[in-house]
Amino acid sequence: MQTRRFGRTGWQVGEVGYGMWGMGDWTESDDEQSNTSLDKAVEAGCNFFDTAWAYGEGHSETLLGGLVRRHSSEKLYVASKIPPKNREWPSTRSSALKDVFPPDYIREYAGRSLDNLGVDSIDLLQFHVWEDSWAKQDEWQEATAALTQEGLVKAWGLSVNRWESWNALDTLRTGAIDSVQVIYNIFDQNPEDDLLPLCDELDIAIIARVPFDEGTLTGTLTEGTTWPEGDWRNTYFVPENLKASVARADALKPLVPNDMTMPEMALRFILANPSVSTVIPGMRKPSHVDSNISVSRGRALDDDLLAELKKHRWDRKPTEWSQ
Repeated sequence: MQTRRFGRTGWQVGEVGYGMWGMGDWTESDDEQSNTSLDKAVEAGCNFFDTAWAYGEGHSETLLGGLVRRHSSEKLYVASKIPPKNREWPSTRSSALKDVFPPDYIREYAGRSLDNLGVDSIDLLQFHVWEDSWAKQDEWQEATAALTQEGLVKAWGLSVNRWESWNALDTLRTGAIDSVQVIYNIFDQNPEDDLLPLCDELDIAIIARVPFDEGTLTGTLTEGTTWPEGDWRNTYFVPENLKASVARADALKPLVPNDMTMPEMALRFILANPSVSTVIPGMRKPSHVDSNISVSRGRALDDDLLAELKKHRWDRKPTEWSQ
């Protein structure tokens, strides 16, 4: 596993991390399979694991805590997230900080995550939604500073809303944030405009999430793809989005090198950007671990292919279904 510096924290983290949403509460999640996959990832050199209280109301955090105890001789970086108090994903311009992340609530959920994880300190605790209009409000900064001083949280991050990479810039300039988690992939290249350059300037780590565009960039979806009842993807891939997404993926297929899969190409596109500290694909199964972590072998996409992939940027705006 190749490592990268995690911004000003100085941590050396695997460039392919582990996204744990799918093993929290997705319909296909299975704890035995999840634990096998997590153990396999550690054995392959993965050391950065991203979870959230919202992933099964602490269930994913509990699984991660078990992993940390099983591999106590390894340094595994634990990242989690505080859910919005009003349970609205994403936040909106009308969202008030007092309704989403009041100080006592920040402390309460830091405590809940610590209990679920079974650790004395969380390496990285992130706000699961964010509005840049909250940047200069003292309440959240005072709460985070207190938890850091008490040794309960080592670093703080933001998980910015889908397709709103601009919605954190003023907050980053406060100096109170150490990392940003953002959707960045072949389609969603807009973080390159403002967010990534600012993070480079301020030495803030970038966590690239949704590398496969919720599955589109695996190249396996069709206009007839369906998911089990209750699966979140049914609400995301509404007909208008599924049709457009499949068409975009089909347009990419001729570009995939003969000795590469589309998911591998998608991950290598992200890792070609040195601003990215780690990418966190979801890996519910051992086969996912094998295929995703194998990408970290130092092989790069050639410049001509990268240039072609840049042309597939897809600028989108949040909608009712995009969440």
